[in-house]
Parts: sequence; C-alpha cells; structure tokens
Amino acid sequence: MAVNVLLLLADDMNYNTIGCFGCPMDDISPNLDHLASEGICFDNAHVSIAVCQPSRQSMLTGLYPHHNGALGFEPIREDVTTLPEVLRENGYYNGIIGKTKHCAPEHKFAWDYFKNTQNAQNCYGRSPYIYGRDAAEFFANAKAEGKPFFLMANSHDPHRPFAGSEDELTKFFGFHTYASRYYTPEEAWVPGFLPDIPDVRKELAQYYSSCHRCDETIGEVLKALEESGMADDTLVIFMSDNGMAFPFSKANCYLNSTKTPFIARWRGHISPGSRNHEDYIAGIDYTATVLEAVGLADALPGDGRSYLPLLMGEKQDGRDMVFTQFNTTAMNKSYPMRCIQSKQFGYIFNAWADGETYYKNESMSGLSFRAMQAAGEEDQEIAERVRFLNYRCREEFYDFSKDPDALHNLIDDTQQERIEEFRNLLESFMRESGDPVLPAYEAYAAQRKEKQNQSDGKMKGEETHEII
Repeated sequence: MAVNVLLLLADDMNYNTIGCFGCPMDDISPNLDHLASEGICFDNAHVSIAVCQPSRQSMLTGLYPHHNGALGFEPIREDVTTLPEVLRENGYYNGIIGKTKHCAPEHKFAWDYFKNTQNAQNCYGRSPYIYGRDAAEFFANAKAEGKPFFLMANSHDPHRPFAGSEDELTKFFGFHTYASRYYTPEEAWVPGFLPDIPDVRKELAQYYSSCHRCDETIGEVLKALEESGMADDTLVIFMSDNGMAFPFSKANCYLNSTKTPFIARWRGHISPGSRNHEDYIAGIDYTATVLEAVGLADALPGDGRSYLPLLMGEKQDGRDMVFTQFNTTAMNKSYPMRCIQSKQFGYIFNAWADGETYYKNESMSGLSFRAMQAAGEEDQEIAERVRFLNYRCREEFYDFSKDPDALHNLIDDTQQERIEEFRNLLESFMRESGDPVLPAYEAYAAQRKEKQNQSDGKMKGEETHEII
C-alpha cells in the first residue's frame, strides 16, 4: 500500500503555544493534543529560518535558502527540484490549501489541487469549516484518481491580524473574522520573553484566540481525512513555519523564533503517545524524511537528512545540534543572522548589527511593541529590552537550559572557551554549506582577534612596566 502524506502547518505559532507542549491556556488545542496522543512529539524540532515563505520553501526543497535561491520572499530558482515535483513524477496527487503564494513559482510545486484562501470568499484563511470542506474535496479527488496523495494544508492562523483585533478592521475591509472562542487579557499566559503589561496581555489574548481557531482548522482537516477512509495509510506531520509574531520571536534566531511544536502520526509505524526529548530535527530535513517514508530515499539529494528512524523510535547519530538562520523580512529589509545551538547553549552572529542599523519587522507594528516602548519611558529594564531589540550586538551567547527566553547575553561571560567552541562550530558549518554570510563572519572574527591581541599586548606591557 502506497503511503499518503499530510503536512499541516500553522502560521506564526510558538513552540509552547499548544497544550501538549506546555501551554497553560485553557482548552487551547484539543485537536492537536489528541493528535499527539496518537503519535510522537519532538521537544527539539526547529524550522531552518524563522519567516513564512523561506521556511516553507526550505521544507519543500530540502535546501537552505542560499541553495534554493530564495533568501527572503523570492521564488526559488528554476533549476531547483521540489518535493511535490518528485512525488508527482512517481504517481502522487498533490494539493495545497492556503498560503499558496509562499510556494513560488507556482509551477515548480506541481500542484494538482490548488486553493487560495487569502480572500473574503474564504474568510482570509480563518475558517475551519472551509479547510475541512476543501480537504474533503481533495481526498475525494485523490481517491477518484486512484493515486496516493500529498496535501499541504496551511492555516493562516495565528498570523496577524489576530482574531478580534483592530488590525482586522484595517486588513479585512472593516470586518472581524469569527472565532468560536475569544480569550480575555486576564486569561492570557505571558511568555518570559515579553513584559507582563496590559497591552501585551491584550494582544496575547487575541493571539491565543487565533491559535484556538488554528487548532479547530487542523481538527477539521483531520476529520475529513478520517472520513475519507485513508487515515491509516497517511503520514501526518504538524509544524509551525516559525515562532509567534511578537518582539524577540519571529524573524530572529532565538528559541522562540525557530523552535516549533512538532507532532507526527503514522498508524502502525509510530508508537502512540511517544516523545523524543533529545534529538534535534529541522525543517530542512522534511523532504528527505518524506521521500524515505514513501520509498524514494535517493530521489532528491539536498541539505537535509531524514529523521524517519527517529519517528519510529530508533536511534540516530549526529542529532545533538541545529543550525538556523535569518536573512530578510517581509518588508525586504536585510538582517543576516546565523545561529548554532545545542540542548544547552546557543550562539548567534548578527552580521547586520553595527550599533547604528535599526532592526524592524512586522511584529513591531503591533500593540505589544508600542506598549513596550511606552513602558520603557518609566521602566529601565523594559527600555533596555527595546534598545536591544532595535540594535542588537554582533554576538550573542545563551545558556538556553537556564534561560530559554534569551534574557541574559553571556557573550562577555567567563566561559570564553565554550563560546570559542561555538564560534568555531558555526564557522565550520557556514564554510561547509557555502554560506554567503561567511566573509562577514570571517572579517568580524579577524577584527575580534586583533583587538584581543592588542589588549593582551597592552596588559603584557603594563606588567613589564610594573616589574621595572
């Protein structure tokens, strides 16, 4: 029996926003929690780049952005082969629902079924019912064709504008979309990387309302799959394309940027209710994993590596670190960042940070950032967070095991040997992958070493002077 594949993607959902990944919000994700009970969760899953289009295109090509030609919101190169192209060549019926413009150019993704939901007719991708209806139509078509299927179902939730927000009125021509549940600011759980102030809570409540609706969307697609009679032969994987659209999350290289809730279900193959606490997997690995699962392991070489053995509960070497990156915002502003992290530590290189360049992304146009700016006029700690977000520094180093929200940059800490180890790991990876940011990293490393040599020489001179 051929293997069907269903990829479920949330849009801008943080890794710890759903119940089975620790979110304390009441009834936030019953459908995803149920999916988790039937499959496996990964606690160290990451996307390779924390912004919508590049993240999705890396997943479906198995290539880093600098290899598929799309550092930001560009189409991939014509000579790049995609996962759907390989699947169609091997008899698959391919479909996409939602976020269609983020797989570009369209013809390179070989869709047989194509539903754009970013319009008023389809409630701007915010209707669980419409996703269930379209998924049912897709599954019926695949069955009628007598073909195995690959479906990429992309919720537009919880991407901005959030449910019930004033931004909806602007973006959706004076209308609010409907959500079955609206959380209140008092109910909102405030993640540690954000200050607990009223407008942050207000915006988080709107975000959680959108997340609950995303869960309902996933539930409707899974219900349609069950009713199709093909669920038992389908590998289902759920992820988010990047972290939440708040300051210090999406469009960066922190845990809250690239870490994703990850659930996989494949009845008869994956042990129900299992969990992987140790191994690192990445969005770049998705294509290789799917191809191995459907029996086409050697069909498309790429940068990723199949994690199929891990889904089955087997061991796999070389899964103790992950490399992530960021390049360009949706506003076409370039802020090159590179990160390498292990279970305990993370090192980030901000090639753009020169003390003068001002960082800005879409998250900073919302209630939370404006509230942080206003609160910073009286609260020095919040003011420092705002300043750091805006200008950053060239290097960051965190002990994520103690500081998952990256509040304490340890780059000037005493553990310089550990920091140097991670610097070298990042440089080696950038060199091996042909990363275009490597020259900037090498130039900065040379400057840093020169300053260190000068400092060491000055200290030595002072010691000599004292002896004389």
